[in-house]
Amino acid sequence: MLSENFEQIIQKRRSNRRFDENTPVEDGVVERSLKRAILSPNSSNMQLWEFHWIQNPEKRAEFHTLCLGQSAAKNPPHLVVFVTRQDLWKQRAQWNLNRIKEGLNGKEPGKLEKRGLQYYGQLMPLLYRQDIFGIFTLIRKGMCFFMGLRKPFMRFGGMADQRVMVHKSCALAAQTFMLSIAAEGFDTCPMEGFDAVRVKKALNLPSGAEINMIVAVGQGTEEGVWGKRFRVPYEDVVVKY
Repeated sequence: MLSENFEQIIQKRRSNRRFDENTPVEDGVVERSLKRAILSPNSSNMQLWEFHWIQNPEKRAEFHTLCLGQSAAKNPPHLVVFVTRQDLWKQRAQWNLNRIKEGLNGKEPGKLEKRGLQYYGQLMPLLYRQDIFGIFTLIRKGMCFFMGLRKPFMRFGGMADQRVMVHKSCALAAQTFMLSIAAEGFDTCPMEGFDAVRVKKALNLPSGAEINMIVAVGQGTEEGVWGKRFRVPYEDVVVKY
């Protein structure tokens, strides 16, 4: 049975572009929502994301410029930058391996544990490893092509495929975060309009990191919601078989 509270949260969540400067949002609201975002589904539990919480007022003012002067970034009590980190695949694969090994407590691995050890020890390196000559990309694309001739097979090859995958996972976390903020009684506005190069520099991010989106958090105002919400009809977007 659908929770009435969940329906209310879905209906409440709107992108609000103007926040009440006189209504603070306690750090605990954002912290709880970030902890919930960490629980979001993600590809292979690799969790190739980071959430950069901008608390310093001077830093937030800097981000108003980096977000191209958008009204949502002008005066929010909090900003959270959702970042993809596919460059951390080795560390995250090893982290998963360590969790599996710790769970064994010295026992011999069973079928499930063996599968997990192989998955993170062999498959993840095969999927994520890169080299300057693109050899691993060619190997992956070749494997996908020939395996796909005989049976359904995941078509996964180059860095573009990796980028799509990590950005999908990060966006799921951002959505969980925004729904959590709505459940806490506050508002958000996800932003895609920003100077990604300067944002990465402001956060001291390495070249392998990418900005997924920036989410403003605060107490929204009536003028911050730009009209009624309307969507393409259900019949036009849901295809039944």
